[in-house]
Amino acid sequence: MPIQHLSHLTFIVKDLERMACFLCEGLGAVEIYDSQAQRFSLSHEKFFSLGSLWLAAMQGDPPTERSYQHVAFKVEEHELAGYQARLEALGVEIKPPRPRVKGEGQSLYFYDFDNHLFELHTGTLTQRLARYNKDTEPY
Repeated sequence: MPIQHLSHLTFIVKDLERMACFLCEGLGAVEIYDSQAQRFSLSHEKFFSLGSLWLAAMQGDPPTERSYQHVAFKVEEHELAGYQARLEALGVEIKPPRPRVKGEGQSLYFYDFDNHLFELHTGTLTQRLARYNKDTEPY
């Protein structure tokens, strides 16, 4: 039986309230559940809806080191500046952009407060593959 679709993403964080602020105020998610004193899983957790995605944040020890491993969300190009302003207002660290191949879309990279890297990206897989298949210089 084939995999149907992505079920959810879980992020381990030190401070659930701070992550809730990051997801809701920074990215526009909606908090839909807080386990509070109940423990159905390993620790206190909160669930969020972001577009059609279920995101979970669980209290615990987050990654100690940063890496390029990340989650990317699709946005429209005209929305990038607004997201960047909201995230900077929360004190989120925005990474400098990486070199881009013209035509593959724009990105905004940023870390949450627990070393998770996120990307807001304006392109699609189809656009990127079409661009990569062109016989031209990459930058």
